[in-house]
Amino acid sequence: MNTEEEFEKKIHILINKLRVGLYDEVIIDAKKLLKISKNQIIINILSLAYQGNQDYESSIKLLKLALKTNPKNIFFLNNIGLSYFKNNELKNAEYYYKRAIEINPNYLNVLNNYGQLKKEQDQFDEAIEFFKKALATNNDNLETNYNLAVIYQQVGDYENAIKYFERSIEINPKFTKSDHSISLLIKYTENNKHFISMKEKISNNNLNNSQILELNFALAKAYEDIKDYKNSFENTIKANLLMKNITKYKIEQDEKLFKEIIDLFNEKNFTPADYNKTKVIFILGMPRSGTSLVEQIVSSHHAVFGGGELTYLNLLVNEKITNNSEIFYRSNNIFNNLQKEYMSMMSNKNKNFLNFTDKSPLNFRWIGFIINMFPNSKIIHCKRNKIDVCWSNFKNKFEGALNFSNDLQDLKKYYQLYENLMQFWEKKFPNKIYNLEHEELINNSEKTIKNLINFCDLDWDKNCLKHHENKRAIKTVSFIQARKPIYKEKVKNSFLYDKYLDELK
Repeated sequence: MNTEEEFEKKIHILINKLRVGLYDEVIIDAKKLLKISKNQIIINILSLAYQGNQDYESSIKLLKLALKTNPKNIFFLNNIGLSYFKNNELKNAEYYYKRAIEINPNYLNVLNNYGQLKKEQDQFDEAIEFFKKALATNNDNLETNYNLAVIYQQVGDYENAIKYFERSIEINPKFTKSDHSISLLIKYTENNKHFISMKEKISNNNLNNSQILELNFALAKAYEDIKDYKNSFENTIKANLLMKNITKYKIEQDEKLFKEIIDLFNEKNFTPADYNKTKVIFILGMPRSGTSLVEQIVSSHHAVFGGGELTYLNLLVNEKITNNSEIFYRSNNIFNNLQKEYMSMMSNKNKNFLNFTDKSPLNFRWIGFIINMFPNSKIIHCKRNKIDVCWSNFKNKFEGALNFSNDLQDLKKYYQLYENLMQFWEKKFPNKIYNLEHEELINNSEKTIKNLINFCDLDWDKNCLKHHENKRAIKTVSFIQARKPIYKEKVKNSFLYDKYLDELK
């Protein structure tokens, strides 16, 4: 084997390691190879390995250096844009995407990434335009078809969403993520073609566990539609068992975190940040407690922008506090600094509203930090029947870190952790938290909504009673329910599975 063949073999090994997530090994091996050759493929592989380890600063530093000698390398420009995007520096990401587009207007990866950036900025029409440009370049690209389907789903165009989900399955029948997405958009009958195809597909021995669990969740929904609750429950169990095996979640990690939070606020009194002219309305609670519906109601107000499930607070708390407790204790201006960083991140949305919502349910963990970061914030705590909440968590597949939802015992323990922490916050910060009962919202909606808007210190806006007409995008599992008028549920969903839920009860 000659030297060139050996080098190509090493690059091939690097790519395979990158695909399976062996990022540390890739970084070590790629650095060794770069000493031999400043090959652009190795530089890009190393940058992607840094991204895989969430070390975006190292990826950016590497690519900036590479761009000095090759400023028109579209692969470098795309990857540095992606690093900035993943680091929530959207303006910098857009700068590099624009440079790449100027060099090659048909570069598929940049068009896809630019579309994702526009979606993150809530500029949905522009995002769709970028994805369609990417499809014009290559109609058979799975990622583009899927991205376009997702954005149509979020803006409520379900016909187009199904069209592009189906197209992604045509491209790759094993892409069962789209099967699951379709299942959320249609009502099944026993003879439904998609239902039949999923049952045939799941018997395919060539599917991996991630592909199978998507089908299990989808089939659970289909069986529920045809009132076959036994098969629905069995598929839900199978899906969650596979998820649990993949995530390796341990409840002890959250038990430790919740204890540390309580200890921190028992031990220390903090100096709150200055009042910020922008009012943030935090909508939080257990996932599936009605947070999406409440945000849809509040953001229907003419003076409120719906921010959706923002990740900013979680990123800041983990980066500046959880992982840097010594700095946190020593700093006198920590909450002023955190407030500025949060608002800087929010500026990526390009909105000038004086009121906006942050609807990340698990922000209930950070209530003490919220009150100190934003003294003029409003905190709405959504509450719902605990069995309904836990069952709804278990039966749904989430994108993100809700790994406690894949095991009934974990769910039970996590719910108890949540209840204990909320009791602690209520005692620590009396009159700061508005408790909104989901059942009260359903059964006495007009009065409850008026009280809610009054708590937010907003003038009354009758649009809040017509939340289902709100055209804003919804990026959560509740995208269908939140677009419907409020109606009294005839039968609680958990009641349909009552005989299977003894372990939870």
